[in-house]
Amino acid sequence: MQLFRQYLVFISLLIGVTIGLGSLGVSSGSMAADVQQIQASQMIALADQEAPELLKTLEELVAIESGSTDLEGLAQIQAAIGKKLDKLGIPYQVVQGSGNTKTGAMILVKIKGSGTAKIAMIAHMDTVYQKGDSKKQPFRVADGKAYGLGIQDNRAGIAVILHTLKIIKAAGINSFGEFTILINADEEIGSPGSKEAIMALGEANDLVISCETSGTKTDYVRLATSSIARAELIVRGKAAHSGANPDFGRNALYEMAHQVLQTRDLTNIAPGVKFNWTLAQAGTVRNMIPPEAKATADIRANKMSDFDLVEEKVRERIRNHLIPDTTVTVNFIRGRPPLVPTDKSLAVAKMAQSIAKEIQWPLDILETPTGGGTDAAYAQVRSRGAVIESFGLQGFGGHTDNAEYILIASIKPRLFITSMLIDQFSKQYTADKK
Repeated sequence: MQLFRQYLVFISLLIGVTIGLGSLGVSSGSMAADVQQIQASQMIALADQEAPELLKTLEELVAIESGSTDLEGLAQIQAAIGKKLDKLGIPYQVVQGSGNTKTGAMILVKIKGSGTAKIAMIAHMDTVYQKGDSKKQPFRVADGKAYGLGIQDNRAGIAVILHTLKIIKAAGINSFGEFTILINADEEIGSPGSKEAIMALGEANDLVISCETSGTKTDYVRLATSSIARAELIVRGKAAHSGANPDFGRNALYEMAHQVLQTRDLTNIAPGVKFNWTLAQAGTVRNMIPPEAKATADIRANKMSDFDLVEEKVRERIRNHLIPDTTVTVNFIRGRPPLVPTDKSLAVAKMAQSIAKEIQWPLDILETPTGGGTDAAYAQVRSRGAVIESFGLQGFGGHTDNAEYILIASIKPRLFITSMLIDQFSKQYTADKK
């Protein structure tokens, strides 16, 4: 706090000097630049102050297991986030998702400001991990990295939001008209209960900032993500005693393995297509020829229409059977749409890039998808404004069992860029409306 008070005194003095220079005929443009420089200095100080606090928040969040179907764990992390918001004096709501799927509740925050711009930030509190996996990935710090279960996907996004809120409150930023936070609990399973809320958020706001991770080689603002689909393969054979009369049966497991192998090369049949079998199940007991087997493929594409080509190829190939008298069917489910670059999103990304230059922080802009899909795409479905992605921390290893981490050095720049972007976008939006 002492550092913060010193900066406030410094700011007050500079503002007084700026006013005095104005009375001596110094241009308003020069005065505006001075005020912006003062604000940047204040934000740098606050980001510096919050960086170690954000790391502590990550340690707390990583300790809570909250898989997408773990309603108890999701309730625990909701409570932990709520406690942080209570400490900041920021009211919030716990909102249930829509649809028939029972998913964890969302946390919703709405803050009123003095401007006209409506800005939202989104992140998710669920992970892909199972109960007990935290033992494989406890929180630890080594070589400039912080490791932990879900730390990159998406504990970092939650922490960035919480500490951005703390910074803009400390700095007295209220240039926006309304600032909304939505943290959902079902992103890793396709956001079945939250996607309607996210689409409504995109429709209602002038800017949506999604807080998934950035890369480790370069930091960036992402404007494009992949679309996602899945293929569900079902094989039916015939049961038989595996010792006494196996030839009487029709081994569905063998047929499933055959189908998986003969479709494994569909990755890259169109630019950006990624096709991988990720789940399989067969049989019920050891001594029975399995009468049924199932497998699921995860499919990514740059555009939804590419899934038509993938489906055509899969259906063509499954006609070739290994085991006679088996039946093979496949269902295609098209899910999350792609996030695509727009002029409005690119303008905001360039604004963020300009802010990053103030602290000599390299920030790229990615306009091509690389395989990941995010809720930012849902926000864009009915969007009237800009949607940008990757405002979590720089990190790597999401969906791995022992290698997930964030780069500690990215904390301070991310807090500075995000806080400044909220203020500068709000001021620019309000000025453009006049």
